[in-house]
Amino acid sequence: MRTERNLTRRLDRVFARLDREPERPAHIDVPRMSRHRVVLFTATLAFYLAIVWAVVIGSWLVRLDWQVMFFRPYQQWPEIHAFLDYYVVLGQRGPTAVMVAAWLGWRSWRQHTLRPLLTLATSLLLLNVTVGAAKLGMGRLGPHYATVIGSNEMGLGGDIFPSGHTANAVVTWGILAYLASTPRARRWLSALSALTSLGVGLTTVYLGTHWLSDVLLGWAAGLLIMLALPWFEPLIARTETALFDLRDRWRARRSRPAAEPAVPVAPALLTPRGTAAEQPAPAREPVATTRASRGLAHLAPGPHTARSERSPVTPAGSRRPPHADRLPRGTSPSARPLAGG
Repeated sequence: MRTERNLTRRLDRVFARLDREPERPAHIDVPRMSRHRVVLFTATLAFYLAIVWAVVIGSWLVRLDWQVMFFRPYQQWPEIHAFLDYYVVLGQRGPTAVMVAAWLGWRSWRQHTLRPLLTLATSLLLLNVTVGAAKLGMGRLGPHYATVIGSNEMGLGGDIFPSGHTANAVVTWGILAYLASTPRARRWLSALSALTSLGVGLTTVYLGTHWLSDVLLGWAAGLLIMLALPWFEPLIARTETALFDLRDRWRARRSRPAAEPAVPVAPALLTPRGTAAEQPAPAREPVATTRASRGLAHLAPGPHTARSERSPVTPAGSRRPPHADRLPRGTSPSARPLAGG
């Protein structure tokens, strides 16, 4: 009984906290471009350029790519092939962006801020521009489409260098750590996103869709975007302010009372100049004289008699015989003549 009561109290506290109207946080921990972050960004950029140079000149890294490809990991461990086919989805841009955007959208609604969604949009835009440009610029073919053994397969119209799955996993899951509200949550989410992106990159090598150097460059490309995000925080803040101002103006316009509708005025018919004299005047209808005389008959002077003094008139064509013994109204009965006299 005590355990059930404790569980009920905890659930009540959780639901009461969820039902409470949230407020926008007064202080949001926005990462800044510190000296430590600048050093990491510089080192990652140097690593990125070193990998590109090692592949371009056909160094030992290219020979390692071919050795891994001939090893064919998907044939060495076929029992995990089905699981890794689903696991690699964690690096695909469409499904991961939808899942993360749903979580950040709910968080934005609860905290009354657009920063989580705007940060995600900024990072994905940087990812598409930088990684897409590198893919198209270097044009490397993948292991399944390689033409010459031992070559770097550069400039042949491919689009796998760097690995888009790996870079997308680093950015999409790393954005959760970047937006964490506490240092402890940031550390745990950073480790989780690093392991997820590492697994996605190695999975693409296992499936034979990427060279090992593609995965290394994809990690570097995603990490560069995550390290450079604090430089875009002022732009994100200005965009959020502009969107909120636009929303307030739209609400004010909707709440403004509508103006009274103007009374429609019949349009005046304009007569063309110089044609008024040529057009015949409309004929007037003749007025009947009988109607006018009837209308003025009650105004004619004359004696006015009361209704009681008028003699009854038998209408023409009536079958009722006239009664001579009837007197007009108002006459006393003594003045009535006696019968037979």
